[in-house]
Amino acid sequence: MGTHDRMNERAFMCHARGAVLLLPFLVVLAFLSSPVRAQEMKTLYTCGMHPEVISDEPGMCPKCDMKLTPMDKDRARMILAARGEIVPEDDGGGREREILYWRAPMDPTYIRNEPGKSPMGMDLVPVYADDVAGGPTIRIDPVTEQNMGVRYDVVRRGPLDKSVRTVGTIAYDEQSIGTVTTKIDGWAEKVYVDSTGTQVHEGEKLFDLYSPELYSAQEEYLVALRNLETAEANDSERTAELARSRSRSARERLLFFDIGEDQIDALRKEKRLQKTLPINARLTGIVTKKNVQEGDHLKAGQPAYTIADLSTVWVMGKVYESDLPYVKLGQEAEMRLDYLPGRTYHGRVTYIYPYLEEGTREIPVRMEFHNPGYVLKPGMYATIELKADLGEAVLVPSMAVIKTGEREVAFVSREAGKFEPREVQTGLRNATDELQVLSGLAPGEKVVVSGQFLLDSESRLREATLKMLSPGMKNTSEIMEHDPDAHEEMDMGDGAAGGETKWVCPMPSHAGIYYDESGDCPLCGMMLVPVDHDQDIGSAIDHYTCPMPQHYHINEDSPGKCPECGMTLIPVTKAELERFAVAKDDAPPNLYTCPMPSHAHVVSEEAGKCPECGMKLVPTESVPHGRDAELKWEQDQAEARGETVLYVCPMESHKHIVSDEPGRCPDCNMKLVPTSEVDFGAESERIWHEEHGG
Repeated sequence: MGTHDRMNERAFMCHARGAVLLLPFLVVLAFLSSPVRAQEMKTLYTCGMHPEVISDEPGMCPKCDMKLTPMDKDRARMILAARGEIVPEDDGGGREREILYWRAPMDPTYIRNEPGKSPMGMDLVPVYADDVAGGPTIRIDPVTEQNMGVRYDVVRRGPLDKSVRTVGTIAYDEQSIGTVTTKIDGWAEKVYVDSTGTQVHEGEKLFDLYSPELYSAQEEYLVALRNLETAEANDSERTAELARSRSRSARERLLFFDIGEDQIDALRKEKRLQKTLPINARLTGIVTKKNVQEGDHLKAGQPAYTIADLSTVWVMGKVYESDLPYVKLGQEAEMRLDYLPGRTYHGRVTYIYPYLEEGTREIPVRMEFHNPGYVLKPGMYATIELKADLGEAVLVPSMAVIKTGEREVAFVSREAGKFEPREVQTGLRNATDELQVLSGLAPGEKVVVSGQFLLDSESRLREATLKMLSPGMKNTSEIMEHDPDAHEEMDMGDGAAGGETKWVCPMPSHAGIYYDESGDCPLCGMMLVPVDHDQDIGSAIDHYTCPMPQHYHINEDSPGKCPECGMTLIPVTKAELERFAVAKDDAPPNLYTCPMPSHAHVVSEEAGKCPECGMKLVPTESVPHGRDAELKWEQDQAEARGETVLYVCPMESHKHIVSDEPGRCPDCNMKLVPTSEVDFGAESERIWHEEHGG
């Protein structure tokens, strides 16, 4: 064999060995090049700014010249399935899916019977029959869902509260207004209170009255007393009894003329006729009207003064009839005034009027507020908020519910990109803009709160198409079973025993109280009416109490005024005993102080009057200087126990400023606080004891 033949043989052997080595690689390459595998592994590219741009190869966006990026696998799979290049994964074995129609990804109203392009240049996507076989459930491409701005929230169970807001007007407490008149004709000799706006106290002199008739009544009384003394000296029992009867009649006549007991006793002791007798105030308050001048002639019954006690004021508000079920006696009312921004006053509902104003279709509601310092002035406008706690309920954000006028629809997210329209029934709206769900949704379900209007148009389109293709098919929401446990039931009280006739007041605010006998309502005087024993009519009255929580211990058998704060007592039914439960005995005592800031040192554990100005004491939490009064009380209590209360500046950099009396920091002018209220209190106390050798 020649050299050339040996070279050819050597080359053939090399090629053979190379082919053997390349065989596995060629097999793998052939497998990867198969049609099915190529379809499964194919990557699509799109533009981040223009998702309608779709390319099989990497490159640049023809619209913004940005680099194309690999598309999301789920979206790529949907597009490849729409092109028919792959079999959808959820097809379950490669069976052919029936396409109902084609639609634009960004415009659900643009539909065609064959594939193509949308007006925006995007590929139309198919809508399959099995996607809508169970109802108008829709499926949205994840990118389209993001472009639509779809956001979610979760249905939850939480507290349901109702806020009723209205505008109120501050007015005088009509039950605390008094008019000073005379029972006889006379002249005002000297006037002591000579201007409106003056504060007067019970028993204080207003003016001196001269009246011939009053002078004669004094003379008659003194004569009767002298005759009584003569009869008793002569030991004539019959004459003495007649004289005592005449003296009693003369004394009662003076009392009928509004002459006080102390004045009559002074007349009896001095036995000297007075030309004039003083007319005194019968209540403490502010003079709102003055109709008398020195020297004026006053006729019997003519008003001389009008005095109003402003320690408690009325606030008249109005609520719509739809809000009336959420307003109750004793309910707390929060009030804010324009001239005192940032300050909130707390009062109570004490009366709900039994009529509707025809012009505004509103019901007047009366609330009572304490008025320390007389900052609440009759005639002022105020903003009122009444809050009602209605228990727990299933809640959904109001933005998740579409109200069409005929029905309410919410979209529930079943899985990624798949939404189910659900017909729901809603009730009240709470303060956080959530709706009470009566039926249709369950706690924990995820609902759409943004972008649901586009989903609604797509849902209606699919539902209409489905009904055309399958006549007689119903919407899934029409046959959905409602959960009866989702409905909230209202507790209406203990009711009346079956078969017994009961009577109730026709007043709406008193309708929840029943009586065993007919008669007049003790609260408003209206005639009680009988009710059917099968009707749930409420509960019987247990007692009357003050609407202020700190005075729930007041337990009276009949309506009236609170002996501690002067508010109107309200009825407490047996069904509401828990609502008006008295605070625990270990709670701190209720403290009262004078409404005048200059008398903040006057502190008491019981209601009463200020020993310095005679004003009614009010709860410390109702006045701005209440904390100062509480600190004074704590200091007095500590001194009684032999302890020393120390005060320090609340600024930690001034912790060395310590005093055994309340005051202000000499460095920053902040109010000193007890050392127990700051974290560095122990160190401040140590500094004080070191300085004082303690």
